[in-house]
Amino acid sequence: MKGIPMQAGVLRVLRATAASWWRHRELRRTGQTRQAQRRERETVLRDLGYLKQAASLPNAHVICGEGGTFIHLGWTTVSTFAPIERFPLAALAVARGTPFIDVRPVTDVIAFANLPRVARDGSGDPEPSGSGKSVSLTTYIDMVEGLGARILKDPRSHQSA
Repeated sequence: MKGIPMQAGVLRVLRATAASWWRHRELRRTGQTRQAQRRERETVLRDLGYLKQAASLPNAHVICGEGGTFIHLGWTTVSTFAPIERFPLAALAVARGTPFIDVRPVTDVIAFANLPRVARDGSGDPEPSGSGKSVSLTTYIDMVEGLGARILKDPRSHQSA
């Protein structure tokens, strides 16, 4: 993940999260321990894949608003209705360097809803307005920051002027 060795803490969090899922707990309660362990391993591997994508895709980002938290990974989105504080996978992605956009402070929901989407591949449309348009992550951050969003792990600070 961007040259950073996998940390035991990351695996510990992913394992604990997988083990706490209600379905895995129910399998254990009914004596299906092997199936619970298999599913937990699959969940940890899937989540490790999401973390690797978050670290390597140019427009990957985590966004948190009143409707929940979303990890945008190009064609894949991982989400929950919970804030980032209760979504360990998103918190790990941000801790490992994925840009985080907190839109909870944004009050103009109409302007926010009319923003173009972030392009999946790192590119953007030459004219970033109107329905169906897409922009680069850095352009999107400029736009959403103007509406009052908070940015952590800002990718713009790594670019030369």
